[in-house]
Amino acid sequence: QVQLVESGGGLVQAGDSLRLFCAASGRTFSNYPMAWFRQAPGKEREFVAGISWSGSVTSYRDSVKGRFTISRDNAENTVYLQMNNLKSEDTAVYYCAAGFAGVAGQLPLLSRYSYWGQGTQVTVSS
Repeated sequence: QVQLVESGGGLVQAGDSLRLFCAASGRTFSNYPMAWFRQAPGKEREFVAGISWSGSVTSYRDSVKGRFTISRDNAENTVYLQMNNLKSEDTAVYYCAAGFAGVAGQLPLLSRYSYWGQGTQVTVSS
């Protein structure tokens, strides 16, 4: 049974920082890219950041570039999302995604991931 468990969300003020964690179990994900998505109320789930299996290649949506950093520890089967200078528009449920199948340019596509966590709520008050 594959499991992805996110943690680290919470209620913060604009300008604050949070670090999200995604712990994977049931399968070795070290050979596969992983990603973070988010979904705000009434909106579609959107790509936030992705990372290659080695961690050497990362990609971000434009609105979080320079503020968010994705990283991974393959020995621990864990992916992180460091979020700095948070804004109210970052408020959403954040989901970890794994089981990617595709080419590098398809990292932002929801449909390319087989496994999802239950999500962690991030609320940023202005």
